[in-house]
This record gives sequence, C-alpha cells and structure tokens, in this order.
Amino acid sequence: MPLPHPETQPEFFEDVVSKRLMAWIVDVVLISAMTAVLTVFSLFTALFVLPLVFALVGFIYRWIGLTRHSATVGMRLMSVEFRKADGEDFDSSTAFLHTAGYYASVAVFPAQLVSIVMMLMSERRQGLTDTVLGTALLNMRTR
Repeated sequence: MPLPHPETQPEFFEDVVSKRLMAWIVDVVLISAMTAVLTVFSLFTALFVLPLVFALVGFIYRWIGLTRHSATVGMRLMSVEFRKADGEDFDSSTAFLHTAGYYASVAVFPAQLVSIVMMLMSERRQGLTDTVLGTALLNMRTR
C-alpha cells in the first residue's frame, strides 16, 4: 500500500511538523542522558571528544529506532512513524540512509533550513532527506 495522499487522507499528515519537533526534543534529551552515562563510564575521558560521542550515540540511537519501529522513542511518544514510498516500515538500510541524511543536513546549516521550509510547505510535510528517499512521517495508523 503506497503512502497516503494528503488530499484524500489528510489525517495522516495533521500536526506532523509540530509532533516532529516535540519528538526531536524528547530524542535530544534521551541522547544527552545516554551520552552523560557513557561519559561517566569512560571515567570522564569522553569529555575530550564529547561532540563526537554525542553524534555517535545519536546516530546509533536513531538508526536502531528507525530500523526496529520506523520511529525513535520520541516519535513513538508523539504517535508518528516513518514509512517508505511503498507504505512499508523502514528496513535497516533505509533507516541508515535516513539517519545519514539527517546528519548531513544538520552538518550543512543551509540544508537544514531548506529541510525545515520543505516540511512546512510540502503536501506530505517531507523534509529534504524524506524527499530524496521518498519517505514520509505519518501519524500512526491504528493497528
């Protein structure tokens, strides 16, 4: 089953951008907590490369969450999930590519701005990485 169409099934896209922001905040808090725990376990040597540790923890966190549930913990709390163009859940490679795309857009600030504008303006509320991969964040379907 392909992705829902925003004109015939708008309920899948309602409030997705605000839910995405709230999910991102929850995820950043969780990633920060995991990074703090790892820093303590490293006897604080991780402080010397803290941005790298934070980025690595975040990448793994997002990749695993998207692979297992097509959503991170924050997304699940906000009742949204990613779907591929064919409507299926993310597999490991799609989750990896989506996470890599997210990190690439964060690293290149203008790309992040373009992505945000795209989320606000596009029919399916897709960011830059979503558009490239043909994925979309949707309100969860009732199962």
